[in-house]
Amino acid sequence: MNSLNFLTLGAASGNAGGYSSIILIVLMVALMYFFMIRPQQKQRKQHQEMMNELHKGDEVVTIGRLHGKVDTVNKDDRTVTLDCEGIYLTFDMVAIARVVKRAGAEQAAPSQASEQPASAASDTDASAAEQSTADDQAADSASAAPQDDEENK
Repeated sequence: MNSLNFLTLGAASGNAGGYSSIILIVLMVALMYFFMIRPQQKQRKQHQEMMNELHKGDEVVTIGRLHGKVDTVNKDDRTVTLDCEGIYLTFDMVAIARVVKRAGAEQAAPSQASEQPASAASDTDASAAEQSTADDQAADSASAAPQDDEENK
């Protein structure tokens, strides 16, 4: 009789353990979805949007880290022809890792470029001032060194 009670208690607790293991498996699948599958789907969607917006003149980098400028986009064959310093190479669209600069961004670049030399000039002036200060300190320490030698003699 004792063994019969032990078996029925074990079966009752086994059902509770069965539910908790099912809940644990469902929880693990849900976590895997939110930490692995969903971010990958978002990344794939962003890459697809980038490929749909690809136009002639865009500067891109391939998955092989080749830099080039888009010459033609063939959406039917899903290929892109890149101009890499006069050499034209054809790639699948999935081989484009990222777009470095859009073709439309070139019109905005000259206004920024005109601002950069002014800041570069001020950086040059500042570095020149630092260099002259460093030269003065080096000259002072060099002139002080012979005096110390004469005093030690």
